[in-house]
Amino acid sequence: MSLFASLAQADGLTPGAHAVSAPQRNEITDFRLSKDAEGVLLSATMRFEIPDQVADALYKGIPVFFVAEAEVVRERWYWSDKTVARVARHMRLSYQPLTRRWRLSQSSLPFTDSGLGVTLGQNFDELGDALAVMQRITRWNVADTEVLNSKTPQTLNFQFRLDISQLPRPLQLGTVGRSGWNMTLSRSVPLAGLNAETEQ
Repeated sequence: MSLFASLAQADGLTPGAHAVSAPQRNEITDFRLSKDAEGVLLSATMRFEIPDQVADALYKGIPVFFVAEAEVVRERWYWSDKTVARVARHMRLSYQPLTRRWRLSQSSLPFTDSGLGVTLGQNFDELGDALAVMQRITRWNVADTEVLNSKTPQTLNFQFRLDISQLPRPLQLGTVGRSGWNMTLSRSVPLAGLNAETEQ
């Protein structure tokens, strides 16, 4: 029995009650692009399950990091495609064994020990509540309006993934080659004709 299953039973839960099951079903269930005076806005709803190995680390009190990234690339026939806009949203999910509460922190920059940068933090009683916030992105400004003025074909690439690079170094080495630490959702959408809300 995994550590996650043992702790789940101790909490009066059945194994898998916190969106952990096999096989995993990770998908983007809704993806919308729109534009306004501020720029290109992305809204998405995702469904993903925390892998058992990641859940084990969380219940041991080890923070786990995720990142949502969006970039707009412009095609170039004479060279590789050019990135004309890029944004990221970093998330740190942690569990406090003493209070048995979950904390989700979000920042536009990678998390550092210095604590610099603007970070939004929320506390939750249940893991499912924290995941529900992570799984929904609403009207995220991913590019300026002027990006749409190009007559050259452009594509918006979106990706949501586990960010292993922010784990403690020993844990990074331990995740190498382990499929339980691989979780990526992605979508690519052409920006041509984005004059109104586009559902993809």
